[in-house]
Amino acid sequence: MVVKRTSAPPTAEALNHLMGTGFNLGNTFDLQMNPTDPRDVRRVIDLYASAGMRHVRIPVTWTEGFGGDTLADSNGSLRAAHPRLKQLESAIDYALGKGMVVILNTHHERRLKEEYDGSSALDNRFARLWSGIANRFGNRSPKLIFEVLNEPEGAMGQWSGRVRPHDPVGLARTRQINMVGYRAIRSTGGANTTRVILVSPNGQGNHSMLDEVYPDARSLPGAGRDRFLMATVHTYDPWGFCGEDGKLEERPSRDQIRGSIQAVAAHARKLGIPVNYGEYGVGRRDRQGERGTAAVREYYRTVRETTLSLGMSNTPWDDRGWFGLIARNPDGKYRFTHALVPFMMRR
Repeated sequence: MVVKRTSAPPTAEALNHLMGTGFNLGNTFDLQMNPTDPRDVRRVIDLYASAGMRHVRIPVTWTEGFGGDTLADSNGSLRAAHPRLKQLESAIDYALGKGMVVILNTHHERRLKEEYDGSSALDNRFARLWSGIANRFGNRSPKLIFEVLNEPEGAMGQWSGRVRPHDPVGLARTRQINMVGYRAIRSTGGANTTRVILVSPNGQGNHSMLDEVYPDARSLPGAGRDRFLMATVHTYDPWGFCGEDGKLEERPSRDQIRGSIQAVAAHARKLGIPVNYGEYGVGRRDRQGERGTAAVREYYRTVRETTLSLGMSNTPWDDRGWFGLIARNPDGKYRFTHALVPFMMRR
């Protein structure tokens, strides 16, 4: 969808307000588990739009996965004629056509995360990837947002890794990789000079790390002067409840959920940027029935209501698996499962 700009582009704050609650099109373009066929994707988008969702986050893995049939080569150059890239364009344009905001990111990219050492070789490869993405989609509506890197981890700081999230090396590498993507996008010019860009903290994007990675406005890309910059964070806290092997008895209180989100909001005000809660949810590997319980429904609803009350947008994770929110019927149509979405969206 090519859109001519007839007015000033929306700032990050304005777009964040417009986004409200959305959903993740997970395990689709990022992991070959759900169909990328446009007809199937449209059914998913239609179902969520009918529930009042106002944006969609489309995770995309560019240089890995899919049996080596990747959207970009190992040097970060896009394969312009790739059929899946055209399917991705179809998904983006369809959602934009319905008036939704769309978030497009680089998702798994595990090799980059594991090997990242701040070298010019890896920076140039990542910059090449983002230059290609930004040029490919640069003529889209300003409602298309670019998210630099989902869940910086590995050499950038991982809870169980050699480099921990609070390690100064991990913090510095996270700032650096975000800056590399940010500069690559902005350097493509045109609408991308004011397109909203999302940056994430390390530690799998955990919201508790935002103030560590970006302690003040000067540490942000644009040094606090870019009105088109937004932070995106994730929460699966506490993991003992939210994780795929979690237990109901580990459920947090509403005050605990609210308190951690309020702390992020307070720091975001200090930074002067809006925040999107780009992933949250409760998963179960073997006890899917637990996801229909009151404790789980209340978790989703509390995160949604708290973020919205603090001026943040929110995007629950849906992988149609352990953290699934929808399921496919025999006729190809989709339905909501466990009553989670209807409950969380209820006024």
